[in-house]
Amino acid sequence: MQPNFSLAGQVVMLTGASQGIGYGLAKALAGAGAKLALCARSLPALEGLAAEIRAAGGEAQPYALDVRDLAQIQSAVQAVQRDFGRIDVLVNNAGLGSNQKAEEVTEAEWDEMMDVNLKGLFFCAQAAGRVMLAQGHGRIINMSSQAGVVGIREHAVYSASKGGVNLLTKVLALEWAARGVTVNAVAPTFIYTPGTAERLDNPDYLRGVLDRLPIGHVGTIADVAAAVIYLASPAGGMVNGTVLLVDGGWTAQ
Repeated sequence: MQPNFSLAGQVVMLTGASQGIGYGLAKALAGAGAKLALCARSLPALEGLAAEIRAAGGEAQPYALDVRDLAQIQSAVQAVQRDFGRIDVLVNNAGLGSNQKAEEVTEAEWDEMMDVNLKGLFFCAQAAGRVMLAQGHGRIINMSSQAGVVGIREHAVYSASKGGVNLLTKVLALEWAARGVTVNAVAPTFIYTPGTAERLDNPDYLRGVLDRLPIGHVGTIADVAAAVIYLASPAGGMVNGTVLLVDGGWTAQ
């Protein structure tokens, strides 16, 4: 039997879809045949993205969602279920990054990152997971990072949040798989995006990154999308509770 990587007809709810990796994921998921429920804080940005996807022959609807607000999470999930009839896949992509010395982290910075990267991610998974459990099927894909697997200097809070994502992924996978819902995570290395360009375009910073990347180059959004599509597709049906590293060998050292 040939593996099936198509997402034709699948309803995918994607958080953090308005920019960066999320924007690229939306295009790639639509290209794989998915129907997109695009979620982010900026509704105008989502409307433009949805229009692009529709113009290319796809299906997409925008939804305003700040993952720090539990009421908004519940409302968005209900709206997606109402508009599409079901939720087949949740891609928990909304997240914040950081690059600061541990001794300089403030309580407000800690709380904001944990609220988005871990708390918001969990309650999105819980809300969509309830829909999927009632359906008897579903896929949840959490966006993690290599920084959740190995320590990276000046990423104390970020690493803590992504380490939490990794173990949360495993627990949800254990609890929900028998009822038809698999839960996995994708953990990328440094990915070139408009948001990371300022650092990665700096030759000195890039040299330090490449010194740790055996593959010799940073990743692309397409690299991340390939992993997400695999886990969301029928081809990834036996994968559960896994943190799939897309890291060029960074964590092999």
